Amino acid sequence: MSVRQQWARSADHVNLHPVHAAPRPVTLAAQPQHVTLDLERTALLVVDMQNDFCHPDGWLGSIGVDVAGARAAIEPCAQLTTAARAAGVPVTWVNWGNRPDLANLPAGVIHVYDADGTGGGIGDRAGRSEAVLTAGSWGARVVDELAVAPVDLTVTKYRMSGFTDTDLDSILRLNGIDTLLFAGVNADQCVLATLMDAAALGYNVLLVEGAATTTSPDFCLQATVYNTRQCFGFTVDWSDLVSVLRDAA
Repeated sequence: MSVRQQWARSADHVNLHPVHAAPRPVTLAAQPQHVTLDLERTALLVVDMQNDFCHPDGWLGSIGVDVAGARAAIEPCAQLTTAARAAGVPVTWVNWGNRPDLANLPAGVIHVYDADGTGGGIGDRAGRSEAVLTAGSWGARVVDELAVAPVDLTVTKYRMSGFTDTDLDSILRLNGIDTLLFAGVNADQCVLATLMDAAALGYNVLLVEGAATTTSPDFCLQATVYNTRQCFGFTVDWSDLVSVLRDAA
């Protein structure tokens, strides 16, 4: 992603508003209504497709969680990211990557991942993860089935939401982005928290069904879809979105 907010400069003149690419509108069969968006102002956010959440030997798998629900997003995300790049839609990976010393994590966040204080939470060893969700660790890496391309952007987060205490908002705004497509895991937790913050900040938000999945009970996903449509924005089927992006490439 290259920063769009740059002045056109010469020795004796600066244009504060250089002409950018022409709009590229596309229409999606979304719910509760069809949506037309501008691909020039749209980005795909892929949240937490990391080993600790999606790999059987990662943190969730090590504590007995069935990660099939998280892994269900892998193939849709693979197709979606490929189609987005081909269509010139920037792909941004928003992932946990905590400091080894946990210095910026409040007690409530640490508690969620180690409720009884006996270990096995953020920064601890769990399964194959030598340091759960810690920057530079195997557990924090994006799963091998998904490719992070050189043109993609990666934003490290430290809360459920990708906007809290990160530079995500600044990066998106400096690149002229006002519409966000959300994929990843867990749909009802980190994806939803990021989507809700995006909506509160004034972004147009679309949850990509099938590419945003969860290990939670199905009623959690149903509530997430309902609340997205009712309170925050729209939902679109992942395969429909891939088709539209491929046609726009």
